[in-house]
Amino acid sequence: VNCDIIKIGGLVRNKDRFVKRRQRLIGPDGATLKALELLTNCYILVQGNTVSVMGTHKGIKQARQVVLDCMKNIHPVYNIKRMMIMKELAKDPKLANESWDRFLPTFKKKNVKRRKPHQVQVEAEKAKAATDGGDSGAAKKGKKKTYTPFPPAQQPSKVDMQLDSGEYFLNERARKAKKLAEKRETSQKKSQERREAREREFEAPPPSSKSSSASKKSK
Repeated sequence: VNCDIIKIGGLVRNKDRFVKRRQRLIGPDGATLKALELLTNCYILVQGNTVSVMGTHKGIKQARQVVLDCMKNIHPVYNIKRMMIMKELAKDPKLANESWDRFLPTFKKKNVKRRKPHQVQVEAEKAKAATDGGDSGAAKKGKKKTYTPFPPAQQPSKVDMQLDSGEYFLNERARKAKKLAEKRETSQKKSQERREAREREFEAPPPSSKSSSASKKSK
């Protein structure tokens, strides 16, 4: 009887991922581990960061391969299925000198693309729209800006604007009165525009040329 201790602690960096893959090797209620023991004719114990195997040399070799593949994110069920087929093929003496590749299943690793979160999609669309808008704007302009080493002129601040208009030297009450007067003026303009728009709705449409010609013929 041979024995082997397989160290699996350093094969996966993430602790949560390591625990999940180790549990995958054991299976629900130890079903996967029991199936592996029956196929390899070995006693297997999973404990902590190691997997202990006792049995024949061939069985230990098979068990080690399954354990290492499981830590590399290959489900042990695939290897168990492959070993079951090989066990059945070994019973047939006609296939002793033939290749078993045509009978064995080939499992391809598929990387399924995960769906991006909604927020990430929105941000990507905004960035794309911004780049497209910038490209179209540049194409429309078609003129390259001349390079100047001087920075752009500074925009006037609120205090500068008040100084220019003379509002800075007014007291607080006068400033408020001026703002109220401006608001009233703008509101009066808007109300006048609304009134004119309402009056336009009640105006009669101009008589069409067809109706005027028809009235002349009737006369």
